Amino acid sequence: MREQLMRMLQERKDEMIEIRRYLHQYPEISFHEGNTAEYIARFYEGKDADIECNVGNGYGIVVTIKGGKPGNTIALRADFDALAIKEETDLPFKSKNEGMMHACGHDGHTAYLMVLADCLIQLRSSLKGTIKIIHQHAEETPPGGAKSIVESGILDDVDHIFGVHLMPNEPAGTVGHHSGYSMAGRSSFKLGIQGAGGHGSSPHLANDPIVAGAHFITAIQTIISRRLNPFDAGVVTVGSFDGKGSRNVIKDRVELEGDARYMSVEARETIESEMHRIVTGIEAEFGVKCDLAYENDYPPLYNHPEITEFVRANLERVDDTDIKQVIEFPKFSGSEDFAYYLEKIPGTFFFIGCKPKGVEKAYFNHHPKFEIDEDALLVAAQAVGEVVCSYNEHYHVQLAESVESS
Repeated sequence: MREQLMRMLQERKDEMIEIRRYLHQYPEISFHEGNTAEYIARFYEGKDADIECNVGNGYGIVVTIKGGKPGNTIALRADFDALAIKEETDLPFKSKNEGMMHACGHDGHTAYLMVLADCLIQLRSSLKGTIKIIHQHAEETPPGGAKSIVESGILDDVDHIFGVHLMPNEPAGTVGHHSGYSMAGRSSFKLGIQGAGGHGSSPHLANDPIVAGAHFITAIQTIISRRLNPFDAGVVTVGSFDGKGSRNVIKDRVELEGDARYMSVEARETIESEMHRIVTGIEAEFGVKCDLAYENDYPPLYNHPEITEFVRANLERVDDTDIKQVIEFPKFSGSEDFAYYLEKIPGTFFFIGCKPKGVEKAYFNHHPKFEIDEDALLVAAQAVGEVVCSYNEHYHVQLAESVESS
């Protein structure tokens, strides 16, 4: 089956690129991806698979491929939302939707998985078990789509899950892996500080919330330096301080917004509890009234060590001219809602290099000039296809027993 699948993918590389370019021209932001979802659903019409649309809290699609032989159930996921970014590339297929752009590679994720899924549907008689293809909406915007798809129960029978992300820090042909905690969790906060306005010449008759806000910015950095385990990782950022007014007027109220990143559940809990404690202290110290809205957006992403090793070992041994190197990636402080799947289902999330050819330093994900080497689409399809074949041929029983024992 492996040889047949790889040959089919090679023959359909141009189709992957065509799909990716179409999606790139018509990006849609999180929770507004109706046309994209319809395009994906039409692709599966008439194919020998079950399709469920509007899964979760938006336009999620789950395609179920039932193999011809008994076995486990695995899931493969690709996201399809874009970002509210104005594209600044010169691509002939650049975005036609003003102020929206596929600046994170989700168009490529969707394109490779659509073609891979179609090939697997055609080979279903040779498959052991079941494969669930998850086309996920709203990865970019909390609460995201993954959590709601998990909560829908549609993945309750899945034994293992796999996903990939295009990354421009390595050239096409590179597959990256990392075991254990691999991507940061993220929380967001908004703090309103209510003081008492007045004239700058008479601060004693007012109560300046800007001073309280400035103290808050300094104090929360001690969470990282003095409250987290020195061997853990975390960062707290205030990205907005709305205190603009007149130069000689003390404002009534200011608002601050920011986020926190962390690499463990323990760090997440410490940062949140300390944030509330500091806010309570600021109210007492400065005599102001604070309202803190604190939301845990995405958990830290944990790649199961046994399954990650299974992926690494199998991709390293394949004889494939397109997969040139398999390397360990460092931990990444960005966040990814694939983490919600991994909280429930053992699996791994690995990375596909897509650095454009001839570029010394590529624009990173979320940049308005973000581009990819489209050769990476075939690499993604082949890498995930190799994982499916290895799982199907040798490891569906052994891997399940190994994960259970660990």
